[in-house]
Amino acid sequence: MALSPPQRIALIITFFGLLAFVLGVISENKKPASGTPIQGKDVVICKFPSDPTLAMGSLSLVALVLAAIIGHVAIFYPYSGKSVPRGALFQSTSLSVFFVVAELVSFLAFAMLLWATVTEGLHRTHNIHHDMNYQCPTAKTGLFGGAAFLALDASLFWLVCQMLALNARADYLDEDDNKGEYGQVYAAEIEGSKV
Repeated sequence: MALSPPQRIALIITFFGLLAFVLGVISENKKPASGTPIQGKDVVICKFPSDPTLAMGSLSLVALVLAAIIGHVAIFYPYSGKSVPRGALFQSTSLSVFFVVAELVSFLAFAMLLWATVTEGLHRTHNIHHDMNYQCPTAKTGLFGGAAFLALDASLFWLVCQMLALNARADYLDEDDNKGEYGQVYAAEIEGSKV
C-alpha cells in the first residue's frame, strides 16, 4: 500500500520531531552535572568527562529545524498539483491560530536548544579560569530536556496545521472527501421494528 503525499509528509514531520525529542532527552541525561576543577598556578582548569551532549544537542537542533521546514512544506505544498493561495488557506481561523502557535513553539524550542548547546560548548571551550573558587559548571539542568519536549510539541502542532490546511484546501477547491454522501437517516431498524 503506497502512502499518499500528505501521509508521507506527516511521517517525515513525525520522524524529525521524535528524533529531536529523543536526541534532546539523551543530551539531558548524558550531560554531567559539572566538570572537575584542577588547581593550577593562579588558575583553575576545568576537566569535563567526554560525553555526547554537544553532538546530540546539535543533532537535535538540526532535526527540529528540519521538522519545522517540512511543517511549512506540509501547509503550502500543492497536493495533486493544485496550489491554493495563502489568503484562502489562512481564512481558516483555526489554521491561522495553530500556525502562529507552531511557529512560536518551534522558535522557543530552537532558542532553548541553541542556548543549551552553545552554553555547553562555551563551558568546555573556555575551561581556564582565574577565579580560584570556580566550580566548573555545565549548561543549566533541564534546558535540553525542556527543549526536547518543546520540539516534540512543535512537531505535533505542525501535524495539526497540516490537517487544517488539508481541510482549508478541500473547502477552497470544493473537493469531496471520498467518505460518502452525507444525508439524513430516515429509518433505523432496532430489533426487527422500524423507528
